[in-house]
Amino acid sequence: MPILTVRHITTYHYKHPVAFGEHRMMLRPRDDDDQVVLDSEIMITPEPSLLTWTQDHFGNHVAIARFAERASELCVESTIRVDHVPIGFYATDIEEFARTHPFTYAENDKAGLARFIAPLSPHPELHRWATGFLREDGAANTHELLVDMTQTIKRTFKHVARHEKGVQDPLQTLQLASGSCRDLAVLLIAALHSLGIAARFVSGYLHLADDDDDRVTGGNTHAWVQVYVPGPGWVDFDPSSGMVGNQNLVRVAVVHEPREAIPLQGTWIGSASDHLAMKVAVKVTADAGAGRNAGMGR
Repeated sequence: MPILTVRHITTYHYKHPVAFGEHRMMLRPRDDDDQVVLDSEIMITPEPSLLTWTQDHFGNHVAIARFAERASELCVESTIRVDHVPIGFYATDIEEFARTHPFTYAENDKAGLARFIAPLSPHPELHRWATGFLREDGAANTHELLVDMTQTIKRTFKHVARHEKGVQDPLQTLQLASGSCRDLAVLLIAALHSLGIAARFVSGYLHLADDDDDRVTGGNTHAWVQVYVPGPGWVDFDPSSGMVGNQNLVRVAVVHEPREAIPLQGTWIGSASDHLAMKVAVKVTADAGAGRNAGMGR
């Protein structure tokens, strides 16, 4: 509950037929405990001479396309159906030893989490902002800390559509008090790392509900954060919406850095003036009441 269908179309337009180099695609959602891909179809025009699938070291699905034809348009259309189970996050989910921050991760978790704790953007101002969520004694209730940081970003930062490539430095996002979903996600990750809490970047789709219709439509590509919490493991936090848990979020990729999760990237050969436009369209449709039984806890 529910079954989500995601249709993601990316189209590149060129003035004259151009040649295409290798294109790397991350469009197929992950198969995790709370989401299972039922169907996945990708249609590419012109048809690739070779299309291969693999998984990276995080377990994300990656498709590589190679082309022999020249064309004035490249269109990649991905359609997937996912059985999605909304899961919340509660204080009682957390292992007893980690319910108060600071805590130390278990020895058998430390090696795998090291890369997700190393500071992204060490800076006194960023650390001061993060420690502002702690009590005077430097401690905090872990559940309250994670929820408060997520919802404070939603409440006090402006979420904007920023079309420039790349991600703002977390300090810049803090100073501007605004950013795209990926900027706000990286800010939260950097703040958590400064407190010694493991967090990673997530990209995927946001499902936008419409309560006036039995069939729910709308959606877009999105970025958010997963935090490793002893007990439940990786938990989703979305600073753009203030939501905690995976509700309305379909994971495609979990990575260390945002550049590792670009949905579609590749090269083309022609004159710079040949490129006319790139258009992206995303639609999410939900069949409420279908799928596995929802699990509201972990």
